[in-house]
Amino acid sequence: MLKFATISLFALAAATPAFAQTADDIVVTASGIEQPRDEVGQAITIIDADTIEKRQTVDVVDLLATTPGVRFNRTGSTGSVAGISLRGAETTQTLVLIDGVKVNDPSGIGDGYDFGPLLTGNISRIEVLRGSNSVVHGSQAIGGVVSLMTATPATGFAANASADYGYSDTLNARADVSGTSGPVSGGIGGAYFRTDGISSAAVGTEKDGYKNFAGNARLKIAFSDALSLDLRGYYINADLDYDSFFGAPADSPDIAKLDQYVGYAGLNLALFDGRFTSRAAVTWLRNDRDYYFVRGTAPDYGYSGTNLRFEYQGVVTPTDQAKLIFGYEYECPDYDFFGFGSTDSQRANIDSVYALGIVQPFAGLSVTGGIRHDDHSQFGGATTLGANANYSPNDGATNVRLSYGEGFKAPSLYQLYDAFSGNAALRPERSKSYDVGIDQSLADGRALISLTAFLRNTTDQINYDNATFTYGNIDRTRAKGVEATLALRPVDALNVTASYSYIDARDRSGRPAFDGKRLPRRAEHAVSLSADYDWWFGLSTGATLTLVGDSFDNAANSVRLDGYALAGVRASMPIGQNLELYGRVDNLFDADYATAAGFGTYGRAAYGGVRVSF
Repeated sequence: MLKFATISLFALAAATPAFAQTADDIVVTASGIEQPRDEVGQAITIIDADTIEKRQTVDVVDLLATTPGVRFNRTGSTGSVAGISLRGAETTQTLVLIDGVKVNDPSGIGDGYDFGPLLTGNISRIEVLRGSNSVVHGSQAIGGVVSLMTATPATGFAANASADYGYSDTLNARADVSGTSGPVSGGIGGAYFRTDGISSAAVGTEKDGYKNFAGNARLKIAFSDALSLDLRGYYINADLDYDSFFGAPADSPDIAKLDQYVGYAGLNLALFDGRFTSRAAVTWLRNDRDYYFVRGTAPDYGYSGTNLRFEYQGVVTPTDQAKLIFGYEYECPDYDFFGFGSTDSQRANIDSVYALGIVQPFAGLSVTGGIRHDDHSQFGGATTLGANANYSPNDGATNVRLSYGEGFKAPSLYQLYDAFSGNAALRPERSKSYDVGIDQSLADGRALISLTAFLRNTTDQINYDNATFTYGNIDRTRAKGVEATLALRPVDALNVTASYSYIDARDRSGRPAFDGKRLPRRAEHAVSLSADYDWWFGLSTGATLTLVGDSFDNAANSVRLDGYALAGVRASMPIGQNLELYGRVDNLFDADYATAAGFGTYGRAAYGGVRVSF
């Protein structure tokens, strides 16, 4: 059991956090267009390519776990089902984008995204926006948004490859090439991962292996200075051995296979010297999940979810101090199910319009406000509002942030139409989110401290109703807390980053068995501290320490998950200009812990490899 009474006070006083920020950082997630971060009033963390490479982390969830306001759970070995909670929201209330494409699964029970198969091999940048933001992103952006991006093509020509090997016969390899020639730029990459894994059941003895291939491609053609075509694609193929979760997790021969397809095709047009820009795009997601009780047989049951979207976005810039963003979106999610002697197929249509204004009335102040309306073919309309402001009195050294955001989440197709538990009368989940924060740069930018306080109320939350044996809008929740981050660079060779977050997420449904209880798998306290040092002779060394407080595995708070501390160390050494050796040890002190009751986690594990770049 890990106690946080003194750690959390130290973390706030010493200030803690995640990733270094600079005044000219550009973010996209806040408004859907590129903006300097010091114009945004919402809390955003950026994980850049250098951080991803230095950390040597394989699972995206493990990387996200070091950022403030994030809690995660995973049901066993690498590749097992994993969910991300932002500021205590449900994992299904996290909107996920890959290269701008919404990838939440329409065939899932709650339309959530399974982070288990998502590895870092193809990813070069992650933006994490915390707080409700449905004005820009529509349904599911209640807790916030996780936006993952692959690398943009190199200016000339570039090629990179890496491979590492380690614990449990684990092989992790990736390669990519990209370049630009005249008006055409493009890139292609691939990543392969294989492991014997661990037993996903904590009491199990057989290892649950995993294989994953991910590929990505980009192509951009500039027909002129004003018109361009943008094509992007992402693919995941995964094969997982897992332990049965029907009852207490135990060894079993179950298999899960996934094919995930992500596509984007867009036209960009700029008129009137860029004062009016338009983007028209079609995006496509398909998630095929097949489940087998025994390998080598036909699938016993499976799900297929598809989401076809059309997006139009216009941006008018009448002056340098004002922007108007407006748009229309249409999407038609559908899902198919087979198994246990039955089949099912359902679909819905959603039409959305939105408008967002960004103004800078005087130097140092940026104010954003917007409205959105979504019309769903089943439950009707939902209107959301949002506003935020960022003020700096001293040219970016101090930034004061304020934010108000509303969110909604449409009922999933399963919750609406399942033959046994569906309820076609469900209403959308709704949230109201409030932020206030300050970012302070010190010592000529060598230190950055950030503090944020937040509150979110969620109503009409959907849950399974044991009284009616169907899904119902029976829950209300409240989450409040504090996030603190610190980035230090006392000398050029040393980078220190840290984060602390306190999240008090509780049931407010009024149901006697649950009201006032903490929401499951959401620890109140979490701290992360990372340090990296570049030695004069080329060696780079680093370490990350993550501490997570106690939580509960169930809504009744009767099954406790003890807190834990994880430490990892890493090193890399260049050999000439194009070659680098690297390695890491995860869970250095072999901590025994769990993020979901009954499921196993990795002990101490070491890996080493080589990178080449041209």
